[in-house]
Amino acid sequence: MSRKVQILLVEDDHNLGYILKEYISMHDFEVYWAKDGQMGLDAFKNGTYELCVLDVMMPKMDGFTLAEEIKAIAPNHPIIFLTAKSLKVDKLKGFKIGADDYIVKPVDEEELIARINAIIKRSAFGNHPEADTEYQIGSYTFNFLNQTLERDGQKQSITTKEAEVLRQLCLNKGKLLDRQFTLKQLWGETDYFNRRSMDVFISKLRKYLSHDPNIKITNVHGKGFILED
Repeated sequence: MSRKVQILLVEDDHNLGYILKEYISMHDFEVYWAKDGQMGLDAFKNGTYELCVLDVMMPKMDGFTLAEEIKAIAPNHPIIFLTAKSLKVDKLKGFKIGADDYIVKPVDEEELIARINAIIKRSAFGNHPEADTEYQIGSYTFNFLNQTLERDGQKQSITTKEAEVLRQLCLNKGKLLDRQFTLKQLWGETDYFNRRSMDVFISKLRKYLSHDPNIKITNVHGKGFILED
């Protein structure tokens, strides 16, 4: 029997936590439910999980802090935030930490499952027959499968979503990467919030590649981005 995908759910609301654990488990995932941030961190350190689903407002350790702790251990690890907060500043904070998705409560269980499946499918843990590919970007070597950028022997880990965006730029190197198409492919929606989220990831990629002055990611206003080296 093949191993089920392991998901760490960290949610302090006992009713919601129970419901989500049962619902996610019904879709052939193995779920460990931690009831506060510290329990979640302990569980992550002692287990093996393909995805973390984290509530933001929790006792002992909030979801943002927990995510930062997780990213310090495993920089590429996929994370979905669950929260009652719908402010754009909170969502952008989550993406800056390296979250792959952000769902506002009340949670639509079917939507959550769809987003979990999408992240698992495109993450380094999923099946990527086309992903075992290295791309040369100026003096950098980008390994999509391992989610790393390497230059002069120095290796930088990047998140799943950052790797997805950079791969699209590499596949369209020297050509316009259409913003609307990419948003649909990677985010599923093209609304204002997701456009701003994409801008955050582009800014982080520019920073990662900044040691090679020949590399440029140009913003074509209203259209998209062009990667040139």
